[in-house]
Amino acid sequence: MKQYPMENIRNICLVSGGHAGKTTLGEVCLHMAGASDRWGKVADGNTVSDFDPEEIKRTISISTALLPFEWNGCKINMLDTPGYFDFAGEAMEGIRVADAALIPVSGKSGVSVGTEKAWNYAQERGIPSIIFINKMDDENSGYTKVVEQLRECFGTAVMPFVAPIKVDGKLTGFVDLVHKKAKNGTGIELTDCDMPDWLEDGIEKFIDMIKETIAVTEDSLMEKYFAGEDFTQEEIVKAVKSGVRSGAIVPVFCGSALTGGGVSLMLDAIVKYMPMPADTVEGVVPGKDEIVELSANDSLSALVFKTVADPYVGKMSYFRVFSGSIKADSQVLNASTGETEKIGKLYVVRGKKQIEVSEITAGDIGAVAKLAKTKTGHTLCAPGKAIALEGIKFPTPAMSLAVKTLEKGDEEKIGSGLHKLLDEDPTLQLQNNTETKQMLLSGLGEQHLEVTVSKLKAKFGVSVELIEPKVAYRETIRKKVKVEGKHKKQSGGHGQFGHVWIEFEPGEKPELEFAEQIFGGAVPKNYFPAVEKGLQECIAHGVLAGYPVVNLKATLVDGSYHPVDSSEMAFKVAASLAYKKGLEEAGPVLLEPVGHLEVHVPDSYMGDIIGDVNKRRGRVLGMNPGELIAEVPMGEMTKYATDLRSITQGRGDFTFTFERYEEAPSNIAQKIIEEAQKNKED
Repeated sequence: MKQYPMENIRNICLVSGGHAGKTTLGEVCLHMAGASDRWGKVADGNTVSDFDPEEIKRTISISTALLPFEWNGCKINMLDTPGYFDFAGEAMEGIRVADAALIPVSGKSGVSVGTEKAWNYAQERGIPSIIFINKMDDENSGYTKVVEQLRECFGTAVMPFVAPIKVDGKLTGFVDLVHKKAKNGTGIELTDCDMPDWLEDGIEKFIDMIKETIAVTEDSLMEKYFAGEDFTQEEIVKAVKSGVRSGAIVPVFCGSALTGGGVSLMLDAIVKYMPMPADTVEGVVPGKDEIVELSANDSLSALVFKTVADPYVGKMSYFRVFSGSIKADSQVLNASTGETEKIGKLYVVRGKKQIEVSEITAGDIGAVAKLAKTKTGHTLCAPGKAIALEGIKFPTPAMSLAVKTLEKGDEEKIGSGLHKLLDEDPTLQLQNNTETKQMLLSGLGEQHLEVTVSKLKAKFGVSVELIEPKVAYRETIRKKVKVEGKHKKQSGGHGQFGHVWIEFEPGEKPELEFAEQIFGGAVPKNYFPAVEKGLQECIAHGVLAGYPVVNLKATLVDGSYHPVDSSEMAFKVAASLAYKKGLEEAGPVLLEPVGHLEVHVPDSYMGDIIGDVNKRRGRVLGMNPGELIAEVPMGEMTKYATDLRSITQGRGDFTFTFERYEEAPSNIAQKIIEEAQKNKED
């Protein structure tokens, strides 16, 4: 593939919800442009972008794929992103390096939650959007209804550029509303034709939308609009160009990704109206607050936006060049780590196909293998000219499950494989919980974690099972007691003797508070540390279910010793005997961790959210428009991310953080104690 100047490059991110037809649309674009000799289908598992075994098995996209092709003298880098919310991090990667968002919408189901999220992604990033109403070949599709939905959701900036021609419910062609031209055909090839007389009145409302939308782009056009004067074709094209690039106009196209109908009109508009890469980029000098602005012809600055862990090829780093160029067999500086990296071979990637090139220039996207210290979000720049570009803001993990090893001896391979997958997917987190002795894998949802486990098996040959993580409960006491602990062992020769009286009572601090009130040397001072140490070892396991004990105060008040048989070990054992007896008599209770929950949802779902929180034994603390604040036991929240998504159709999000421990209800405590006893017996 030849190099293109920056003004002839378009970086477009395909982003929307699931089943909107993104992958199919990308596939037909490649085929029409001659970049693929096979017109693949998702159901057949042979599309260019969905090449991962997991994608083929599940018939959904799970990672962002790069689809470069040439159209009308331009190179279009299309980034096909997953539509399911569990893989939102992949969409963030694509949006970060795109100059515009292409949002497919189903002509049957209309605006979905995925459409809304895609729109929000583009708005937050500040890039223009183009909408393609898909599935127009379906008899149940409704163009006018979907356009009205789009304008209702996203405002009057939404402007229809192309409308379908339907006869008896069947698609027969398209109308270019901007140029008022009719096109005949429902497949890849469209031919010019006369505008049907019966269609003139039908498209009048769309022409009015165009006039209304164009009028707001310029004061002189607004005056002509209110004066009832028609815009010239030149004025329309000029206004559309500036309006699209500023975001004041959101073009709407339509067609069928399955047949290719209407897609060429959309591609023509991408070349004509969508912005080229910006000719300047802003970054900061690492370690300083100094902001630097580079033009396209200045020194190198490139952002690594995606990492792929391949057990055979090694790590592949995908990057976009914002200024300068990156050449094969060169040295670059990783501004994020301060280390120098060796660039070997460079590639333009199309799906899984790698096309070797000698250079990637400003505005373009490429890939390089085996960068040792470079991760997603890092900036590559020229040695001696460090500049750090804005990174990628990823969603935080919302669900954690415990990793259970299926084969002994696989622990090291599992850890190594998971860490490589973490390099590939920054929305994953891995941590070892030393208390529960579990490895916790955190991600955006259940499907996200399941895919990770499948990748672990496919890429690194190790199988694991995901189970619900253990909850870190605590134990404490409610009343004060005084108990005796005596350890006496004399069977000839040197014996063992330790004798203590200890008062146990609820303490003010989470950790053990130890004190002594010994009079007359009943227990020598040199044994005090042994008593305390014995208690410190004991509080790791409570008497109810074996959980750590908190808020415990222990005071050594009396005891006795033997001048020959007493020892530190004997007093440690005596303290442990007193501990077990004392806690059983002191009204022991089980404490459960409680977290602070903040849920953000549209007000229409608030009643369902409150009901769900109540089912989880939660307490609502407050409500604001679109927000609910509550406290919920952490043991009830393992799969809340999945449940919230189901309740709100994906419109809700939440944060949940540990707040404190409080006494568990007796029925819950009894269940936990019985389970702990059973596990102990097993």
